[in-house]
Amino acid sequence: MSGVSEPLDLRAFESAVLEVVDRHALASPGDYARWSLAAAEDRASNPYGAADAANLLYTLDRLPGDPGLRAASIEVLRGFRDPEDGLFRESTHHPIHTTAHCLAALELFDAVETQPIPGLAQWLDTTAMRQLLESLDWASNPWLESHRGAGLYAALHLARQTTAAWEDAYFDWLHAATDPATGLVRGEAIGTGQRRDWFLFPALAGTFHYLFDELHARRPHAHAAALVDTCLEIRQRQLFPLATSVGFAEIDWVYCLNRASLQSGVRLPEARAALLAFAREYLEFLLGLDPATDPGLDDLHALFGAVCAVAELQRALPGVIVTERPWRLVLDRRPFI
Repeated sequence: MSGVSEPLDLRAFESAVLEVVDRHALASPGDYARWSLAAAEDRASNPYGAADAANLLYTLDRLPGDPGLRAASIEVLRGFRDPEDGLFRESTHHPIHTTAHCLAALELFDAVETQPIPGLAQWLDTTAMRQLLESLDWASNPWLESHRGAGLYAALHLARQTTAAWEDAYFDWLHAATDPATGLVRGEAIGTGQRRDWFLFPALAGTFHYLFDELHARRPHAHAAALVDTCLEIRQRQLFPLATSVGFAEIDWVYCLNRASLQSGVRLPEARAALLAFAREYLEFLLGLDPATDPGLDDLHALFGAVCAVAELQRALPGVIVTERPWRLVLDRRPFI
């Protein structure tokens, strides 16, 4: 395996992921619950169930090719759209996040409709867009707030509502707002000392969302070398408990380190060593879970986050992670997860 000793065989886990997705399928083709082990009222049609079933199947290269199944999946996803304001909603996330997430899933079927999103139209004014970005809570909640700041670009871009001038204004703001010391968007807002330690990872997780927007748009991330330093510091000092739960934290760290090191060309051997050590730790954690009973794996949205991290690790570490088919990170096709 390309000179790599003891490759990590994920084929059994790959089969388990497909079984988990199938367990969430509802009566109508293309319709999925987000949870299957939860209370009865939660085992119902859900935007994140349908979107993340598509995301997971795409990642594992199992998205259905049958025209009827694809049409059914598209109909289900479009059915979550509010016909008045064009937004998608679900109780656990901000509507901008849900809208971007559902449109991104539709893009996997080449089925995003080019149409206005009235609920987001106010931010097509570049002044209003900058005001929104400025108003986000960069000091105390940069992770959650990035769902709005990054989701705005993704949703409007996917729906073909942005202009070149709007996108220039959006990315110019991000470029200017990136902290040269940390490579984080508004990284200086988290402060110093112990407060910095507490908020360094949430700020990284927020920056991840803007980074995938930038890379989709073929824009450089300002201060990518500093972002590499920040990723390595988080890992070396254990500032956040990675590889202890099923979710999105791992893809945030892996993606930022891998892509920033590739862009900047700095500390490449250290970055690869950190990714390799992390891959072994993280996959040992995932393989130790029971797909039939684990609540993290049962949440299709959380499972999607974990699978994204594995897909990026497989890309970053050729020959290390063995799967039946090469996994595909959705962010290499379109923005937003």
